[in-house]
Amino acid sequence: MKPLQPTPPGNLFMAVTALMLPSTAFAQAGHTHTERPNIILFMVDDMGWQDTSLPFWNQRTFYNDRYETPNMERLAAQGMMFTQAYACPISSPSRCSLMTGSNAARHRVTNWTLEKNKSTDLSDDSLALPDWNYNGISRVDGCRNTYKAVSFVNLLQASGYHTIHCGKAHWGAKDTPGENPTHWGFEVNIAGHAGGGPATYLSERCFGNTTDPKKQHKMAIPGLEKYWNTGVFLTEALTREAISALDKAKRYNQPFYLYMSHYAVHIPIDRDPRYFAKYLRKGLSEKEAAYASLVEGMDKSLGDILDWLDQNGESRRTIVIFMSDNGGYATGTQWRDEPLFTQNFPLRSGKGSMYEGGIREPMIVRWPSVVRPKSVCGQYIMIEDFFPTLLEMAGIKHYKVPQKVDGKSFVPLLKGQEKPSRRPLVWNYPNVWGNTGPGISLNCALREGPWKLIYNYKTRRKELYDIPNDIGEAHDLAASRPSLVAKLSKKLGRYLRKMGAQRPSDKRSGRPCPWPDEP
Repeated sequence: MKPLQPTPPGNLFMAVTALMLPSTAFAQAGHTHTERPNIILFMVDDMGWQDTSLPFWNQRTFYNDRYETPNMERLAAQGMMFTQAYACPISSPSRCSLMTGSNAARHRVTNWTLEKNKSTDLSDDSLALPDWNYNGISRVDGCRNTYKAVSFVNLLQASGYHTIHCGKAHWGAKDTPGENPTHWGFEVNIAGHAGGGPATYLSERCFGNTTDPKKQHKMAIPGLEKYWNTGVFLTEALTREAISALDKAKRYNQPFYLYMSHYAVHIPIDRDPRYFAKYLRKGLSEKEAAYASLVEGMDKSLGDILDWLDQNGESRRTIVIFMSDNGGYATGTQWRDEPLFTQNFPLRSGKGSMYEGGIREPMIVRWPSVVRPKSVCGQYIMIEDFFPTLLEMAGIKHYKVPQKVDGKSFVPLLKGQEKPSRRPLVWNYPNVWGNTGPGISLNCALREGPWKLIYNYKTRRKELYDIPNDIGEAHDLAASRPSLVAKLSKKLGRYLRKMGAQRPSDKRSGRPCPWPDEP
């Protein structure tokens, strides 16, 4: 498969996927590096809204005083904080929406992916779950249960960007085309594969690798052999490799896109030895201290990359975006019955949930000469909005892709052209993840303006919350606002059907569960 090539001015080119880009897809193909920004997307895995010393609210909380993230504070001082940035409740749906610009209800990768042709859903006692796209996304046909798309990275690479992937991918199941970052337009792939988390962060355990294929961990991190048994923590190893790739990119004299996609702070909660003891001295339990050390190690990586930009004269022409893929791991019974190690308070619940704790993320954007330093945006955005936004940042305004792009550019928000958030946001999770707790599994939801409606396919319960005035979702207003519930239910049902969303079915009758607007 040949990679997409830059479009010569005034010409057309065709990708293997039958993608056609008009000559205006990159109208400034002859411009120099200095006139096109570098872009770094710094993505953290499973980082909750409160897992930082930087408050994404109108006041500090207990957890803001627990964690130390000085480089997030540094980035926010130079850019814009988003206090209502949303993703999906689980990793793969968010990452697939990021790459395709399609809502999860449309691309149907609604749970986490891993092995080819195998669903990761747990079973439900009364509902049969839909045949969702558990093989992920792909640019080509030939693999069932996938969503065909072209990524924004394909378009960046085609328009002249040098593209680097470092860390977690998690877009396609093992042995499907979508598992490989190079399939999506990345010229460099560092440690990206089908796995959705690390087997271990410890080099002493070779990041989960073994010489015996039968004992190889499914989440073993590939391609970091030189760090095995060196004592270098996974987060640090990835950072070193990313900086090495940036050194190379600088010599190319072309704009670059770096997707710095950390495995941190996903389980297992291994201790980062650089910071663990400090949090023990603060009085945290061993598990809490280990998690806090993962958070600070991630923040150190952000600082190292910001330092590289400063030291290499690239800061003023580089956009840096910080984001997480779903809410913090703070729901129900923890993995392997481990005790809770973090919370999303004042948000309710966490990863896997349609409550705010499962879908609201810490987000920061630094764009020199465009974004006002120390600014805050209170308007909401969604993970699929990154697709058109990053392309607009790169000057790519006209393109044609096989998928429907649901995302909307938030460049106007970055430029201070705020308007009240009235556009509906939609979530669909007709799956059973495997954890328990409030709002977990078999839900769909809609946010419009201040209102948020949650509908459970199994119980048919509807909940209504006024998010600006009830951020913790403690007061269900559904009973007192029946007309509003009916209005939002109709809108959510219409959107889900329009997107071709899936829903569970009753095992006994075989009938699909009602949509939120059906009796």
